[in-house]
Amino acid sequence: MGKRMVVAALALIGVFVSLYLTLYKLGAIGQLSCSVGSCEKVNTSEWSTFLGQPVALWGLGFYVATLLVAVAGLGARFGDSRRLSLLLVAMSGVGVLFSAWLTYLELFVIDAICMWCVISAIIVTLIFLASLLDLREFHGEDAAALAPSH
Repeated sequence: MGKRMVVAALALIGVFVSLYLTLYKLGAIGQLSCSVGSCEKVNTSEWSTFLGQPVALWGLGFYVATLLVAVAGLGARFGDSRRLSLLLVAMSGVGVLFSAWLTYLELFVIDAICMWCVISAIIVTLIFLASLLDLREFHGEDAAALAPSH
């Protein structure tokens, strides 16, 4: 259960990072504080939206959902749930892939790096690793529950 607490804490940090970037993208913050890279170039590029919404808003939704799932996994009802661990691995795996795609765009298409985006990529990678470790603790304890019934 300790790894789910780590996932929750990392997701909460991710909420703050993505909220900051979302507020900038929506115009609530006039300028990004970015000591390394070119955050404004990245966050004003054509690639800063996905399916009509700011990428940062998608990140915010991801981190909030991850936080909620991880916190649910701390309670008695889901504390021993392998399925919840699988859900965290799946969610964070998608997050890592999406983040890798965005990093590719920064490096090879936009030709600029956003320090906040790099921080988010590190956070989602750590969430994925902690989720894998959480899943590993089960060693198939409730694999029978996941197997299809005949």
